[in-house]
Amino acid sequence: MAEPTALPNAEHVLRIAQELGSTVKVHQVATTAQLLKDGATVPFIARYRKEMTGELDEVQITAIRDRLEQLAALDERRAAILASLKERNLLTDALATQIANAETLVRLEDIYLPFRPKKRTRATIAKEKGLEPLADQVWAQDPAIDLAAAAQAYAGREYTADDGKNIVSKIASADEAFAGARDILAERVSDDAAARENLRRLYRESAVVSSKLISGKEVEGAKFKDYFEWSEPLAKCPSHRLLAMRRGEKELFLMMRITVDETLALAELERHVIRNTAPAATAQLRLMLADALKRLLAPAMETEFRLESKKKADADAIKVFADNVRELLLAAPLGQRAVLALDPGFRTGCKTVILDRQGKLLHNDVVYPDRHEVEAAEKIKGFIEFFKVEAIAIGNGTAGRETEAFIRGLKLPSSIAIVMVNESGASIYSASEVAREEFPDHDLTVRGAVSIGRRLMDPLAELVKLDPKSIGVGQYQHDVDQNALKRSLDDTVISCVNGVGVELNTASKQLLAQVSGLNSRSAAAIVARRNEKGAFKTRSDLLEVTGLGPKAFEQAAGFLRIRDAAHPLDASAVHPERYALVEKMAADLGCTVADLLKDEKLRKKINLQNYVTETVGLPTLNDIMAELAKPGRDPRQKFEAFSFQEGVNKPEDLKPGMKLPGIVTNVTAFGAFVDIGVHQDGLVHVSQLADSFVKDPAAVVKPGQKVSVTVTEVDLTRGRIALSMRSAPQLGAKSGQAAPRTSPGQARPAPAAAPAPRPQQSLTNDWFNAALNKKR
Repeated sequence: MAEPTALPNAEHVLRIAQELGSTVKVHQVATTAQLLKDGATVPFIARYRKEMTGELDEVQITAIRDRLEQLAALDERRAAILASLKERNLLTDALATQIANAETLVRLEDIYLPFRPKKRTRATIAKEKGLEPLADQVWAQDPAIDLAAAAQAYAGREYTADDGKNIVSKIASADEAFAGARDILAERVSDDAAARENLRRLYRESAVVSSKLISGKEVEGAKFKDYFEWSEPLAKCPSHRLLAMRRGEKELFLMMRITVDETLALAELERHVIRNTAPAATAQLRLMLADALKRLLAPAMETEFRLESKKKADADAIKVFADNVRELLLAAPLGQRAVLALDPGFRTGCKTVILDRQGKLLHNDVVYPDRHEVEAAEKIKGFIEFFKVEAIAIGNGTAGRETEAFIRGLKLPSSIAIVMVNESGASIYSASEVAREEFPDHDLTVRGAVSIGRRLMDPLAELVKLDPKSIGVGQYQHDVDQNALKRSLDDTVISCVNGVGVELNTASKQLLAQVSGLNSRSAAAIVARRNEKGAFKTRSDLLEVTGLGPKAFEQAAGFLRIRDAAHPLDASAVHPERYALVEKMAADLGCTVADLLKDEKLRKKINLQNYVTETVGLPTLNDIMAELAKPGRDPRQKFEAFSFQEGVNKPEDLKPGMKLPGIVTNVTAFGAFVDIGVHQDGLVHVSQLADSFVKDPAAVVKPGQKVSVTVTEVDLTRGRIALSMRSAPQLGAKSGQAAPRTSPGQARPAPAAAPAPRPQQSLTNDWFNAALNKKR
């Protein structure tokens, strides 16, 4: 490994270990922090540094990484505050200690608030009037002080306003003097860290989030009807409801508030401020606190809790999205088969492409089953015979079920799998720079059909070419923090790619770029080297790639596979740094590494304890043995064909009580959307997912999962289908009313513009016609 960089911050390491509790020790956090600091990636640490971290998994390592970054940002802000205070000669030893001991950003900002440079406020104007001594007298709550006389003494006093105009004015009366004193004290209370923390505690315990319809927006904002008059405890408000209200507010249909009971809030402030020792002072302080709450503290707390609740809702929504994306990326691949892929269409016909076993485009055409059924059937059968097609992929968009019925009506051999493929995002891919680079001589329709076919062959390899947000499996993905969303989805994609492994000699540069230690530049350099000199024969050949040094090789090599390589371990997940160890195992048994891979009896003779060293323990040795048993194994499930109910092709075909097969397309906090083959997904509300109570839909269903559902309600007017997975569902039940596929809580990417119709290609190109005649 490269020389280590400076040691991680010891205080941060100790704090993270304390936060993670007994499950993670200080040395595990310290080692992980050092590895991250030295440039190691999360997948690499989790897979190849188990002894060093005590077998921390990716989730734990990611948590440590993120917390280290948060604490570094806190330190950066702390340093900026100290520099500001020092520059303005406001820093005292006591204040510096408070700042050093602040453990959260909120606490740090509370401490800094009284010293933060402010614009001209009501309090500063009152201070210009010279009323701060009167404010101090009120604050003192000394029964010996005659506050009425003290305030009266200010009546008629002249002062000069510090507003740039330097106008001399007079304090009109004792009431004006008291009002100014209250303004000073209101700002003092608002800046008081303890008072803010007490009020913050009250908000956490009892804040209510509510929304109301903006008058006159009933029709335009109908999709937010559930929130026209809504309120619930903020602490119990699920992410999808909070984000729905925020979206309604953003689109100017709703007004959202986060509030607490004013009586409780005032009581909390009074306990902090009022001592009830001087009636006159108490009266002024109560007036002041009411003003401070309404004008300063309540708006500040509402803003803070809007941000805090949004952050929490974002985290929940992002987790749902990332979990869904993971399921789609790790969907079972069909594998290397010759595929005929159809992108269905009525007016423009079905764009048809044929891909070889490596996903290379061999031919493209257009068939018109709706208008020229006989010719279309002849072409499809001809393609299947000539190209030895082994599977057919059909996009699940418009006319997908009709196209499927047409294909099944051809009575093809049962060995040819006919599969409906989720084409969400295919139109976005077809218009992307990636697609244009792959197929510069083909239009959007060809690229889209290719994407459908490749998704069947290997969903992971194809979907990494898309921005994960365009896959359409989240809730409110356009409303959440986009940087946090991108970070989470990037982590998810990288985790999936490295968990499966990548074939070095066939992978696209988009897929290679997700491999640990690589990026878009090094991935492009690998592809360029592959194109120039041919396939990589060994993993060590990677060191010849321009710009790919020893550190990148260390991080990437174990996740790259070379089928039929010179060294048998190059096709496995065994890291090159452990080749010598495996070779020693083989030598000790008097055989070759290739023999170990083939012979289970030989592997059983290996005593792992003989190979334990200071740097290699049983976790790594067990991983090596698993790889020797199944080198380069794909962790994804085995592909199983699925078909929808015949004769049910559109919403009008549905009747309550029907039991249908379906595929889960999206899981949200409020339920799951299921494709039942009618061009419109139905919703299984969380209350209908199982016979028992379900708190988290993701614990019951996953995107891509095959399920059996019962239709409980069909609303053709509103375009809603309600489904149930309960054993005895109630038909027409309103529990968890079905939501439309594009609901307030679920943004779908806009489809690309429909391509202009192209002239139909010749039903038989000259070369294809000749080939068919020759076979006949």
